[in-house]
Amino acid sequence: MFTGIIEQVSPILELRKLGQDAQLRLDLGPLSLDAKLGDSIAVNGACLTIASLEGGIAQFDISAETLRKTTAGTWKSGMPVNLERALALGDRLGGHLVSGHIDGVGRISERRREGDSERFTIMLPEDGSVRVVEKGSLAVDGISLTTWDCRGRRCSIAVIPHTLAHTTLGQARAGTAVNLEQDLLGRWVLASLPGGSS
Repeated sequence: MFTGIIEQVSPILELRKLGQDAQLRLDLGPLSLDAKLGDSIAVNGACLTIASLEGGIAQFDISAETLRKTTAGTWKSGMPVNLERALALGDRLGGHLVSGHIDGVGRISERRREGDSERFTIMLPEDGSVRVVEKGSLAVDGISLTTWDCRGRRCSIAVIPHTLAHTTLGQARAGTAVNLEQDLLGRWVLASLPGGSS
């Protein structure tokens, strides 16, 4: 379980395809100080498990399913990614409950300045795999954000200067694909309704 509060941005050292799967290598930097094999790290919002750890360099195995359902299939060496360690019981929950299980891939359709912040408009997947509500929570590449101006497949998020400076959203442009995870509580509510999906 995660909170959507990004702890570090690191460039990918290597992404190696292995048949239908892949292996990812990242320098965890300070996050490696208490890391161990089997720990979960959210990488651009996708929950991955540390398969090996040498110094600060961690290796993760990425399944074919994760490559299909997230942006991981397009990741390349040198690309920066958002990192967050799993939530420890008793920690403050600064964002919202995030599972690290990506619901779908969306696309930034517009980015424009509004005051000191920036407004990002996001197009949700056509298949309806991501649902949002006005003033609800949405994890975008693992970042906990609040939705507004939700109409059809579009929603907006306001991104403050701190988030722009300390996450990959600072470099995002119109056309950028992003991992999306809808609100965890909302997912369970939808699943419990007649005709809801799990």
